[in-house]
Amino acid sequence: MSTKTLTGSDGVMKALEEIARKMGGGNVAVGFMAGATYPDGTPVAAVAFWNEFGRGVQSEQGNYFQMPRPFFRQMIAAESPTWPGKMAKLAKATDYDGDKVLALMGEDIKGALQKSINDLQSPPLAPSTIEAKGFAKPLIDTSHMLNSITYEVES
Repeated sequence: MSTKTLTGSDGVMKALEEIARKMGGGNVAVGFMAGATYPDGTPVAAVAFWNEFGRGVQSEQGNYFQMPRPFFRQMIAAESPTWPGKMAKLAKATDYDGDKVLALMGEDIKGALQKSINDLQSPPLAPSTIEAKGFAKPLIDTSHMLNSITYEVES
């Protein structure tokens, strides 16, 4: 990686244009992608949505409300302020390779989302759910949702 000394606005503009050319365009999507399903065919994204925002449930045992457990929104609130700085450091470290930067950011955000699921404790599960599952950890049953988190880079 070279160190450049820039003088005057023309030099700064040329350097920024070169960085923009190297970075290219693109985006990264992180979360529960289309096609990810549970063995019964239920989309993982639907289960994540129900967990994030809560829902009314009708069952043979009666109707109840599944409390929201905002793991995704909490992660975004906590982590998103750090993303510009991380991207800048990654851009410099990868010599402004946009695809590498987005893939590394995708991996970072995926890890933060998985950590958010693992760390979430509140609201606690209902006693009947704890009895049925055999443990009291919210958002974790089979770990299928947790393990379905992925990212996609689009150039």
